[in-house]
Amino acid sequence: MGLTVMGIDGMLPEILSGKLKAMENGGAMFDLRFSRLFLFCLMLFFLSPPVWAEKGPDRFFLMGDGSIHIKNVRSGQDASITLLTPDGDLNEEGFNKVDELFGFPTWEKEEHISPRLIFMLDYFSDLVAPGKVIQLESGYRSPEYNSSLRNSGGNVAKTSQHIDGMALDFSIEGVNGKELWEIIRSRNCCGVGHYGGSSIHLDSARPRFWEAATSKVKTGESDYNRRIYVSSDYDRYRPGDAVRLSFSSVSVFGFGIGRTVSFVNDSEGSHTVAAAQIRNQEDDDCILIKDRKASRFIHLSVPPALREGKYRMKVDFCRRPFEQMPEWTLSNEIEISKSGP
Repeated sequence: MGLTVMGIDGMLPEILSGKLKAMENGGAMFDLRFSRLFLFCLMLFFLSPPVWAEKGPDRFFLMGDGSIHIKNVRSGQDASITLLTPDGDLNEEGFNKVDELFGFPTWEKEEHISPRLIFMLDYFSDLVAPGKVIQLESGYRSPEYNSSLRNSGGNVAKTSQHIDGMALDFSIEGVNGKELWEIIRSRNCCGVGHYGGSSIHLDSARPRFWEAATSKVKTGESDYNRRIYVSSDYDRYRPGDAVRLSFSSVSVFGFGIGRTVSFVNDSEGSHTVAAAQIRNQEDDDCILIKDRKASRFIHLSVPPALREGKYRMKVDFCRRPFEQMPEWTLSNEIEISKSGP
C-alpha cells in the first residue's frame, strides 16, 4: 500500500509539536517519531520561501501571504491586518493598526514599526503556524521606559531594538519557542533570542542569535556606539531608486557620517563598486547626527549605473565621540535588479 506524506510547509507545525503524521491509503493513522537532531536537519534541508513569497511585489527577502493576526496580550487589543494594497504597496491603514498594537507613536516618529520586521513575522508565522494568532508580549518601548526596565533589573539591552520600532517579543499557541528560535536562527536573517518558554525575541537588525546565558545585555558591549548598525528601508531596489537608511543600536548621539555612501559587494566592506551622495541641506561633508530623529532619515539614491547583484552599503563615521566607536558600519544585504519589485 502506498504512503502519502504532507508537504514540508504542512509538516512544520507537526514537527514543532514533536510529531510527523502520515496516512496510509487505508486511512490508518500512525506517528513517526524522529530525534530532535534529525528533525532540525530536515527543516534546514527543506526550509525555503513559500511559493506565494515569490509572486508579485517582493521588496523584502522574507514575506508571508500579506495577512497577519496580532493580539497585544497586555492591552487585549487584537486585529487581523492586511499588509499590502491590491497594487502591492504598503497598506498605510494596515501599518497604522500595527503601530497601534505595538504602542508605536506613528505621528511623532513620522515612520512605522519596521515593515521588514512585520513581513518577517508574517513569513515565519505562516511557515510554522498558518492562521494562528501572534501573541504580542512586548512591542515598542520608549527610551525612558526601556531605561526604567533596566533600572528595575530587567534583562533589557541599553540599545534595545524595541526603542527604534524594530523588535518584538511574541509567542504562538502550540509552537515550541526553542524550536521556532532554531528555525529563525538557521536563516541568518535577523536578530533572534530565546529566554526560555514559548516566547522569543525577533528584530530586523544585524543577524545574530542568543539565549538567556549568552545575551550579554549587562556587559556594556553596546556602550560607546560599538554595535551601531545601519539598515535600509527595503531589501530590493532598481537602479535610481530612492533609499532611506536608518541607524539603530545607538548608545550616544552627536556623531557624524560622511556624505558619500559606498556600495560594496563583500561582507568585509573592502570592495567598493559604486558610490552615492547623501541628500542633505547642509554643505558640510561630515553630517552631524544629533538625535534619534536625525538618525532615522538618511536619504540617497541607488546609482543609476549599478549592475544587478547583491550589495551592502558602507557608511563612514567622520566624527566619533569615542575611540571605541567603529570607523564605519555596513548595512543589511540588498539586491539590485533592473526588473525590480
